[in-house]
Amino acid sequence: MAINIGSPCNTALLLFILYSVQKIVFPSASPPKEIPHEFRNGYSWLPKYHQPTVLFKTYTPKTLEPFHGNDNGRILLAIDGTVFDVTAGRNFYGPNGMYGNFAGRDASRGMAKQSFDAEMLTPVDQPLDKLTDLQPDEIENMKGWIEHFSNKYIICGKLVENDAV
Repeated sequence: MAINIGSPCNTALLLFILYSVQKIVFPSASPPKEIPHEFRNGYSWLPKYHQPTVLFKTYTPKTLEPFHGNDNGRILLAIDGTVFDVTAGRNFYGPNGMYGNFAGRDASRGMAKQSFDAEMLTPVDQPLDKLTDLQPDEIENMKGWIEHFSNKYIICGKLVENDAV
C-alpha cells in the first residue's frame, strides 16, 4: 500500500508530526513570559494546615466517650481493646454517619454482629464487654473489621476498664 503524500490531509498530518517531533527534540529555552498565577506568592511543599498530632494513649470507656466527632472534633472508636482514630471517615463515623453510634464507644459487639443498634453498645459506666457469648463466625467478623481498620486508620490507643487508669 503506497502513501500518497500529495493529498492535503496527508500533507497536513506529516507537517503536524514533524512539528511535534521538533518541539520534543529541540524544546524552547526561553523563560515563560508570564509566571503561572498559582506561583505568584511563592511555592511551598508544605500542606495548607498540619493534622493534629496523635499520641498513643490508654483510654477507658469514660475517657473515650468525648471523641464522638461533634463540633468537628476527633472521632475515635474501639474494637476489641484497640482504639482507632477514624476522623478521616467522618462521613461514616461522624454524628450523622451510618456508623455514628459507634463514635466514642467500644464498637466490638456491634462490629462482630454486624448490627448498628444501640443495644450493641455497653454503657460507659459499666465494665467492658468480655464478648464471651460471641459465635466463632462473629469473632472472625470482628477480626476482619480490626484488620480493615488497621489498614485504613491510625491506631491511637488501647481501651481498658474504667478503674484501670
